[in-house]
Amino acid sequence: MTLEEKINAEIKAAMLSKNEPALRALRAVKSAILLAKTSGTSTQLTTDDELKILQKLVKQRKESVEIFLQQGRQDLAGTEQEEIAVIEKYLPEQLSEQEVRSELESLVKSLGASSPADTGKVMAVASKAFAGRADNKMVAQLLKQLLSN
Repeated sequence: MTLEEKINAEIKAAMLSKNEPALRALRAVKSAILLAKTSGTSTQLTTDDELKILQKLVKQRKESVEIFLQQGRQDLAGTEQEEIAVIEKYLPEQLSEQEVRSELESLVKSLGASSPADTGKVMAVASKAFAGRADNKMVAQLLKQLLSN
């Protein structure tokens, strides 16, 4: 069962149970999938493509939450957080900061990186290694700390 099929089934279930937060989030996911499918590049989405779409949706909502909280709009931030919780169900389990740090340390050793100039080389490998399992922003911050010491 593809992600699109799962989302369609979940939309039906959310409509029947009148679960508005889930319905909003699932419709956004369905919209993003349809947009990607009709973008002209290809009609079949790979699992990696689907993962990237979900990550992008979560990232957009997290950025919105930060902005809403800065502006004192807890009501809007709460709405976005509800949608994040629904979308994250379809993402692989995220690694903790400590797990990312330990894997990064082994990557740095295996690649022989020793200075901040090697950041790009390590990030290229790390972004593939952590695809879908860790936020690239956190990975970059941890890598910066490791290479600056």
